[in-house]
Amino acid sequence: MRYFGTQGRVRSEQHYVVPRTEEINDFINRIKAGKYIVLFAPRQTGKTTFFRLALDALTVEDPTYFPIQLDFQTMRNATPAVFYEQLYYMIQRQIKSVFQKLGGAPSDALTQFLENTTLTDHFSMEEFFENFGSFLDSDCHKDVPAFKKVVLLIDEFDGIPKTVISDFLYSLRQIYLSEEMQCPHSVGIVGVKSIAQLDYDRSVSPFNIQDEFRLPNFTLEQVHELFQQYTDEVGQSFAAGVLESIHKQTAGQPFLVNRFGQILTEEFNIPKTNPISTMHWATAHAQLLQEQNTNITHLTTNIRRDPRFETMLMRIMARDESVEFNLHNDIINELATYGVIAKGSDGMCEIVNPIYLYCILQTFKPVVNGLEDEYFLEDIEDPFSEYLTSTGEIALEALLDNFQDFIRRVGFRILQVPGTPRESVGRHLLLAYLDQFVKLVGGVMHIEVQTGRGRMDLIVNHNQRKYIVETKVWRGNNRYQAGKRQLAAYLKLENVMEGYYVVFDHRREPEPRVETETVEGVKIRSYVVPVIQEQPSAQFNLPYENP
Repeated sequence: MRYFGTQGRVRSEQHYVVPRTEEINDFINRIKAGKYIVLFAPRQTGKTTFFRLALDALTVEDPTYFPIQLDFQTMRNATPAVFYEQLYYMIQRQIKSVFQKLGGAPSDALTQFLENTTLTDHFSMEEFFENFGSFLDSDCHKDVPAFKKVVLLIDEFDGIPKTVISDFLYSLRQIYLSEEMQCPHSVGIVGVKSIAQLDYDRSVSPFNIQDEFRLPNFTLEQVHELFQQYTDEVGQSFAAGVLESIHKQTAGQPFLVNRFGQILTEEFNIPKTNPISTMHWATAHAQLLQEQNTNITHLTTNIRRDPRFETMLMRIMARDESVEFNLHNDIINELATYGVIAKGSDGMCEIVNPIYLYCILQTFKPVVNGLEDEYFLEDIEDPFSEYLTSTGEIALEALLDNFQDFIRRVGFRILQVPGTPRESVGRHLLLAYLDQFVKLVGGVMHIEVQTGRGRMDLIVNHNQRKYIVETKVWRGNNRYQAGKRQLAAYLKLENVMEGYYVVFDHRREPEPRVETETVEGVKIRSYVVPVIQEQPSAQFNLPYENP
């Protein structure tokens, strides 16, 4: 039986694999056209699996192509001499492998050429490919097709040493532009970073002949296709909405999608005669948010380098008009490289991966914000028991009432929370406040981002009930009212009849509010919470509730 793969290369004989037929056909057509292709995507998005499937499909379709697959992941600290020595070792090994797969062997002349050749620099590399192409064009190999076109595909290209990258790329460019040299016919460069990002000296890229190929995340249809393979093989089905929830929370990120598959089909021991339910999904989601898998660890390790990542994300979420998607901005470029944000249809930034957003906010959240002891009034002995009803449900209205009182009580001290941008401090405190409570009562909280435009929804699951809290930053009364209608539409979509709307007001003269009303048939409890920007000379008045 096959399984969902998250470790290393995914193999179709061992794992469930999304065929990506359309993308593979596109890639193959570019190879046939002699393009020099740059394929880059965040780590663990299936790049290696993809290009190996593409090369296999190409050589089955036309066996005259000669694929040479290289990997630079261990080359980063190599000297130029060692780099070219290892490069030639990998090339020789690949040539031998191609002949072996076809049941043939190189001719004596080709064998002697390979044994007598050494690579010492980019000049000798150009000479090697020119001569190698000549051998393939002549009839000097036996029991195999007459090879005509070499395809050079380099995985983990980001590992190339800085000392050789410029000359190496100039040599490939020289081959591409030459009318005499036709080997390699096509080159594929695969990595996390684009050529522009690898251009360390910020000069004009020596590889301006590149044809960029972006490998997208799985679509919803591809997620269905992947899990249908499991259902067809095992017989276990998925309840309505489970696969949609997986795609929504992961944005189709291949590692995360397959990790969900692992948890649900292997780790939970759900009887195969039972369908996998939304409650199973919620439990798997909670596990994934808390675990330290390689994908999340790689993301948060990189994000920790610069707190501006968090600041940028909060800016995107704080503004309905969002932030322009500008890859010349290093922070936006990196967030896009990691698969956290993408370019919307209007050219603005959109946060596409709620799991990544949650983990990033948790990464930057102070272990202690210094205000935990003031969440509740001193005369409440067991504060969290005060916010569970007699039937075991969360009294979220009372819990949020207390949060607003807490913000008013601590006043300007919220600005002393370490490492938190001012515009996001209110949301951070609400996230920390609810997260602490929800965990103590055995619930689970996660984030949903509605295209990253001004709003962030906190979703609490507890005792098979869902609570939805939408958060925004005050941008005027019209947007405040529009936000209620947006929340009402979302509540009805989620089949929840009551929701909560928390808007943080950063103006110098805020207008605190608490109001409960029915909007488009659902009940909405709204809060406008003042967030003090500096130590005030006088305290704000208590919030009022509309009649």
